[in-house]
Formats: sequence, C-alpha cells, structure tokens
Amino acid sequence: MTGDTLPSSDSIRGSLPIEKDPRVRREGDGNKRRWLRRIGIAAVVVGVVTLAADRWIGATDIPNLTPEVSTTVLDREGRLLRAYTVADGRWRLPVSSAEVDPDYLRQLIAYEDKRFRSHSGVDPAAALRAVGQFVSNGRVLSGGSTLTMQVARLLEEAPTGSLSAKLRQVRLALALERRLSKDDILDLYLTLAPFGGNIEGVRAASLSYFGKEPRRLTTAESALLVALPQSPEARRPDRAPTRARAARDRVLDRLVRAAVLTADTVRTAKTEPTPTRRRGFPMIAPHLADRLSGQGAGVHRATVDRDLQSSLETLLAKRVREIGPRLSAALIVADHNTGEVLASVGSPDLFDRRRRGFIDMTRAVRSPGSTLKPLIYGLGFEDGLAHPEMLIEDRPTDFGGYAPGNFDRAYRGTVSIREALQSSLNIPAVAVLDSVGPAKLLARLRRAGIEAQMPTGRAPGLAIGLGGVGLTLHDLVTLYAGIARGGEAVALHERLDDAPDKGARLLSGGAAWQVADILANAPTPGNAVAERLAFKTGTSYGYRDAWAVGFDGAHVIGVWLGRADAASVPGILGIDTAAPILFEAFARLKPAPDPLAPPPPSVLTVSNAELPVPLRRFRHPAMRGVQHAAKPQIAFPPHGARVDLDGEPLVVKLRHGRPPFIWLADGKPVPVSRFDREISVTPQGPGFLSISVVDRDGVSARAKVFVE
Repeated sequence: MTGDTLPSSDSIRGSLPIEKDPRVRREGDGNKRRWLRRIGIAAVVVGVVTLAADRWIGATDIPNLTPEVSTTVLDREGRLLRAYTVADGRWRLPVSSAEVDPDYLRQLIAYEDKRFRSHSGVDPAAALRAVGQFVSNGRVLSGGSTLTMQVARLLEEAPTGSLSAKLRQVRLALALERRLSKDDILDLYLTLAPFGGNIEGVRAASLSYFGKEPRRLTTAESALLVALPQSPEARRPDRAPTRARAARDRVLDRLVRAAVLTADTVRTAKTEPTPTRRRGFPMIAPHLADRLSGQGAGVHRATVDRDLQSSLETLLAKRVREIGPRLSAALIVADHNTGEVLASVGSPDLFDRRRRGFIDMTRAVRSPGSTLKPLIYGLGFEDGLAHPEMLIEDRPTDFGGYAPGNFDRAYRGTVSIREALQSSLNIPAVAVLDSVGPAKLLARLRRAGIEAQMPTGRAPGLAIGLGGVGLTLHDLVTLYAGIARGGEAVALHERLDDAPDKGARLLSGGAAWQVADILANAPTPGNAVAERLAFKTGTSYGYRDAWAVGFDGAHVIGVWLGRADAASVPGILGIDTAAPILFEAFARLKPAPDPLAPPPPSVLTVSNAELPVPLRRFRHPAMRGVQHAAKPQIAFPPHGARVDLDGEPLVVKLRHGRPPFIWLADGKPVPVSRFDREISVTPQGPGFLSISVVDRDGVSARAKVFVE
C-alpha cells in the first residue's frame, strides 16, 4: 500500500447512515402520516372556508332568528310584573344589550370573544389555535368558538364535540354575520345562553339568582353570569355553589391578567358571596297579568304602578288576615281623569286555597248593597225632583207591596236628603228611585258601560236600589269615576297603549257635584284620618259583601270584602271593615288627597228655608199623611206604672217624634245612640225613676215610674 492510511472503523461508522431498529422506523413513519393527515384535514377546512365561502355560506339554511321568548307583563314604567315560561317550560325572557349592565358586556366579550366587534363570525387567531390543538391532540379541545358561533349552536340546539358540528357552526356563524348586525347577534346570545336548569338568557338568570334586572350588576355578579354558560349544570349556584364560586373567580383572574379589571376590583369582587338558591320570578298583579297575557304572546305594558300595586297587595293581605281565615278581598285604584287602572288586587293571596285566591274578585258579580244610592239621588237632583237640603220622611212605607226597612231596623223620621244619603237610609232612597224609575237607573249604568246582572226573568224593580242587582267592583269603580269627573263617564282600561274611552254623560255636572259634596262630608270610620274624600259604603243582604268606594280630585278607589264562595260573614260591615282599608289606600297613594272640584255656577247651595217651596219637602204618594211628625210619646213604660225588674235593666220605648233624641234618666243624660227609639236604663235601686226625652224640634215627653 502506498502512504495512504486506511480509515478507522469509527470514522467509517460516522460517515455512513446508522441503521435504526425497524420498530422505531415504523413508529416514526406512523407519526409522520398522522401529522400529515391532520394537517391535510386542517388544510381542507381552511380551503373550504376560504375558496368556497360565498357558495358555502349562501346555501346555508338560517334557523329562526326570532326564538320564542317568555310573555311578559310590565308596569307603566317598564318594570316587570309577571313573566310566563315558553312552551317547553323554560324561562327565556326578552332582553337586549341596551338593557344589560355595560360592565357585564365588557367582561363577556373580553372573556369569550375579545375580537367580536372586528371578525366576520370566525376569529382567525382563535381558529388557528384550535387547529393547532386539534393537530397536536387529535381531537377538538377549545374549538375557537366566537360568540357568533355560540349563537349558531344555540339556534340549532346542536352538540359541539365533533368536527362536523364545528363546521356547521362556522358555516352558520358566517351566514349570521352577513344577515345581522353585531348588536343583533349579541342580543341573541343574551337571550339564549344557558344558565342552568330551565333558565335561559341573562335576564332570566339575573332575576333568578340575584332577584333583580340585569341593568345594574356588581363586578362579581357579572363574572358569575359570564362563567355559567360554559358549564351551566355543573356550576349552578343553587346546586353547586362552590363550583360556581370557583368558576367566577377564574373569570375574574383572567380578566385582571387581560387588564380588563384592576387587581383591587377583583379582590373586592371575590369577597362577595355567590347565591345559593333560585329566587321566584316576580308575580305582581297576577290576575291582571293573566288578563293581559291572555290576549296574546309578547310584551304587554300595563297601566298599573308596581310600587303602589305591591304596597296595596301587602295592605290587603294584612287586613284580611286580621278579620278572618276564609275572607277574600279585592281593591282597584284608578285615575278618573284618564281611566287608567293604577292598581288592581284580585285577592289577598293567589295561592291561598282557603280564601280561593285564584278567583279575581275585581270581576266577580256580587250584590252592591247601598252603593247605588248616590246615583239614585243624582238622578233625582238632575230631574229637579230633589235637592240635598230637601226634607224627606224615613218612616215605614209600603211602595205598592214592597216595604223595605233600614239596615239597623230603626227609623229617623223627617231628615234632609243629605242626611239620608250620609246615613244610607233605605226608605228615602227607595222613594226617590220610585220617582225617577228603576229603568232609568239601569239605562244610566249602561251609558257608563256597566251591564247590571238582573235575576233571570225579572223586570227591574225598586229592590235594585238596595242591592238587588249584580255588579262587580270594576263596575262600581267605573260608576264612581263618572261621578268624580262631574258626571262624564270614562271607561277604565288596564293596557297602557289603550286610549281613554270617554263615555256618554252619566249625570249632569250639577247633580254629580251635589252627590260628591254630600259624600265628602259623610262621617269617617273611627280609625280613619278625616280627609276631604267623597266616599260611600255598603253591605249586602246577609252580610255577604262589604263595600267602600271613594274619590278625590284625581283618583277613585274601590274595596270589596267577603267570601269568594258568597257565604255569609256575620259582622262584616262596609263602614267597619271596607272603609278603613279605603282610607289607608288613599294614604298610601299620596300624602294628601287632591281637592274636589268647586260647585258649578248652576248649583243652588242654600238652606232648606231658602229653597223654592216645591224643593223644600219630598212628596211621594206612599208617604201621604206622614209628612208632619207627631209629638214624641213614651210608649213603655206608661206614666205612673209600677215595674218589677228582677235585677234586669228597664226597657224604654218611644213613639213618634223626630230624631235625633236626647234621653235623660232622673235628669242625667243616658249614653245611647241619638237615633234610638228603644233604650235600656239601669236604675240605681228600687224607687221612683223619671224618664225624659227631647226630639230635634225641642218637643219633650216624660214618664215617671216606680221600679222594684
């Protein structure tokens, strides 16, 4: 060999390729093929999206972009009174981004889709990240979903765990971006996003978990609402509060890293507890809400004021509990200038079965008791048959076979019509009704849009003036609203969009004012603050219904108490049970009532002595011979009698005379009602007892007896 040296074995091995183990070679080839296959799939996806986008998107079937939402009833200010679930039992309340706290929207977009306002439905950066995760792991991990893609999934209600599902979302998201604005897409997300159980949408979630509308949310509340839709069942605060809190805190941590929130804000937010239960949705004015929602799906704006409604619902429930266990009640407040119903309480408790709270007693037909008497007298004033200062007899009278009596079974003799109405005397009211005619009374009710219910097959008779007719609380409030408006009828309405429907004339302006003036000076119930309110009470036959209806210069309120099954409730009286609630309701309406209107120029406001002679005394054929009151006489015990009481009080009975009366026993006043014709006197012991009485005309009677 020449001087050339042979290479060493090490150098030869270093210059030649190293032979690998066949198993290693096969594994490497498999990995390479899998990588190539994943890259190829990703390339196909990108190619389809980029090269055939127009054709692909254009052929997309767009789901219904107006999903079914809960029917809602709002008050006059737009506040929620009641909501109803959609057909499948889910709470999905209508909402828009303008009705949601801006801080929540900022957190949502920063956490879920920070380039939401700029991308076209698919975020390229997020998509590349998702492709890389898919290539590395062989399955979908984050998915790169934008808010638009999430809306696409919610609209289709389709799963997201497969590549085909993701492609459908991409396709629909791109189509949605072409059809809708960004705000429209955001509104769909806010409406459809799941929050656990049957709660969908941020508004339903905020009401359910926080008990408030999402217009004002704390930082912690916003973060919880951002976290829940990612895993709504696993993070439900009412079932998994620990998980819910942890998910909320992760959202807060990520947002502080993204400089969306400050560290101090996040530290404070983390100290706020998470809710641990679901709250009930508002159920205010439920009977009225049912009426409005029954007119069709959608959003209904009621005329009621939520704060006033809630306050009066509480008042009525409290007062009824104090009276009896089976008692129901109803109340209506209306603005008589516009006809708008400001509050309508159909029962003390919708779910109280003992009180049958599911029955709306504002629309139940009942006997109105004495509450039609103001209209009766108003018709008499209008026709020139009567005047408030006219004298009329309150004595037993037979009106062609109909002989009514007073509620207390006593009679006052000669009284003014003003006194007769304020004391709700029956005989004078029937006498005036007989003069104007029952048919005219019903015709005037019809003018106001009130259809009185008559017993089947019976013609209207005089008994309708004392409650022998069927009316509702809504009817009576309508009637008194017409009187309050100076005799001009107005239809009550509960929908804010309805224009006031002013009816025909119920009464002349002068007659309406005279009625209002009488009612405004009636004695108030014992515990009521004396206010300038025109009001009338009534109690139906058999103590089945107690009424109180009143008005000031702006509002009219009606109250009914009784049993929903029309059973008797011994002891309930309009003046004792319904009237105090009426006055309390006015007190909650505003600090002081609006003043009543001044008298029209045509009204004659003079004393009885100054009236024209025909208006000084009401003359009815059935009352002939009783116009002049006889002198009072002590009918029992007769003068000079000897009475064995055996320890019992002495009963004294009076005949004739004109009330009010002043009773004296041995010269000392006897504390009894000034209208009583039968009293009880307890003597100091056996011996002579002198009983005296003086009537309103100063005429006296006396009896001296010996008691033992």
